[in-house]
Amino acid sequence: MKITRISTLMLGVVAAVTMNSCGEKFLDGEITSELDAGTAASLIETDPDALNAYLNGIWSFMVSFNVTGSSSSPHDDFSYMSVLHSTDMMSEDITCYNFHWFGYDYQFDNRMSTYRRTLVDWLTFYTMIEKSNEILDLFTEEPETPEAKGIMGQAYAVRGMSYYYLIQLYQQYLKDANTFDYDAKGVPMRYSKIDNLSDEEKKDRAGRNTVKMVFDQIESDLTKSVDLLNAGYQRPGGASGKDFIDASVANGLLARYYLMSQQWQKAADAAKAARTNYDIMDEKGLKDGFTDITNGEWMWGFDHNSETNTSLASFFSHMSNLVPGYAGLKYSGHGISDWLYNQMSDTDLRKANWFNDPQGSLYSNPELPGASQPYAILKFGGDANWEMDYVYMRASEMVLIEAEAYAHLGDGAKAATVLKELMEKRDPAWNKTSVTVNDVWIQRRIELIGEGFSFFDLKRLYEGIDRTKCSNHMTGFEFVVAAGAKDWTYQIPYREIQENDEIDEKDQNQ
Repeated sequence: MKITRISTLMLGVVAAVTMNSCGEKFLDGEITSELDAGTAASLIETDPDALNAYLNGIWSFMVSFNVTGSSSSPHDDFSYMSVLHSTDMMSEDITCYNFHWFGYDYQFDNRMSTYRRTLVDWLTFYTMIEKSNEILDLFTEEPETPEAKGIMGQAYAVRGMSYYYLIQLYQQYLKDANTFDYDAKGVPMRYSKIDNLSDEEKKDRAGRNTVKMVFDQIESDLTKSVDLLNAGYQRPGGASGKDFIDASVANGLLARYYLMSQQWQKAADAAKAARTNYDIMDEKGLKDGFTDITNGEWMWGFDHNSETNTSLASFFSHMSNLVPGYAGLKYSGHGISDWLYNQMSDTDLRKANWFNDPQGSLYSNPELPGASQPYAILKFGGDANWEMDYVYMRASEMVLIEAEAYAHLGDGAKAATVLKELMEKRDPAWNKTSVTVNDVWIQRRIELIGEGFSFFDLKRLYEGIDRTKCSNHMTGFEFVVAAGAKDWTYQIPYREIQENDEIDEKDQNQ
């Protein structure tokens, strides 16, 4: 049996942790407690942790293990970060040394309706939507206090973000490089009572809505989130409070959406607003291994501890060559493609600090053989307790969004000025006065490698994959995948076809 696939029989098994709010049907929710707006606002003032617990439930789910509830406990199924890692493996920038977990993603052969990958991703985001709707159901109208607005705003942010990923995974939404197919079949949408839809409207939207409808919902949710979180909400817990979403993160999510939907000026404006009050990390930050949420550049992430880490079934196990997980022990270590490595100048700090010397001489540890492989990625570090934090959003990404947006608008000089804010901390010799979209994209690929952007960038830019220009992909995996090919789009999980009365086989992606 393929190690990243799931049999039809196993499709009926769903973990209690992922479905603790689900009713008879897969996407149907059963809210067990209801509060009106006044009661919810009052409770936040007297006992804010009582409602923060709803949000903590989302953050905990996003780092949970075995979303599908499989009896085989697959180590390529760890909620949100497994989605990001699996899609990264479908790009040309990350190479594998051995065929192991995520091998079929690397092979670009994990999209069919009965495979575990498409079920993991579907369950991950629809559970996040369901949990967001539970929070929104606490309110009958917009609350008055900043704290209550913050709770509601974060629920909208998570819901909008979830649809943002779903539409990219389950639909090829471009006809060509410049034109959206707004009438293409999108994904089901689920609502809270505060959305004020009739039962008939909810039923209609339980099927495959158009791309336009899903795009509109994403933009509506994220703009509501920004407005609510801009009303004075402050995250609890200081630096470790970055588990929570504030206005900066909501603007960052909105910037991602505007970039995807090619609303360039809005993308630039949202990204600039998002990164206000954040500094770009310096050389020391690059050497810290991307493990600590208190890093001043990190905008949003998860602060792991001994109770929340999932050790081998985790992002760091698969991506860090510097901890004794699958990568470090050389079972499934990952490297950077030599082509992308060679796009960095010799003065680029990332070349010296993130990646191994091509000859394997910069780092050698017999206990971690993965780290001494040619072009091994050393960006992600680790600690002995597996308490490395997850990064979901950084200020560098916002600089890159803003710069790319201006490049798309034809203002290469403005794009270069923005990009220089990042590059002066990365490559002191970099001093371009004008840049193209491709110039920004190269820096984006280098800066954000391993953080879950490469597949989605390729898809939104309508770029194909060409691994033949790299010499260090595994034999048999040096292939080309054309932009727009059906391989870019996952099929709807078989379980959803069975359980959702508004979707049948004719609605399936081919």
